[in-house]
Amino acid sequence: MLKVADILKTKGKNIYSVLPASSVYDALTIMGEKNIGALMIIENDELKGIFSERDYARKVVLVNRTSRETLISEIMTAAVITVSPSDSIEHCMALMSSKKIRHLPVADNGKVVGLISIGDVVTAIIESQKETISHLQNYISQ
Repeated sequence: MLKVADILKTKGKNIYSVLPASSVYDALTIMGEKNIGALMIIENDELKGIFSERDYARKVVLVNRTSRETLISEIMTAAVITVSPSDSIEHCMALMSSKKIRHLPVADNGKVVGLISIGDVVTAIIESQKETISHLQNYISQ
């Protein structure tokens, strides 16, 4: 059974974050440079929230705010759902589906160690299924 730790081994444990006092524009700049869809909001090694492209669309653009003048703390999602490296990929998929979220921060003993996306989870599941199919084909052909 695949675990979150398996995704982080493949993906890497890069942590991209901003402070709550950062502007939305600064966060979007980092997201564009890193080609990512969400940033964690971390202050003093503590996860304070998460900011995603969806937050930007719904809480800035649709309400006529400006990204240069709006602070991340004003629009971030503060009630963040996290997973641990030992959680199963199936658990992550169920969480993401039921909560309608696309990103899950990974925390180990209260410390953020990574971030996984729905794309990471789907890719891991597909690779696992390909491996299972290959094993079954080899078994059948013997």
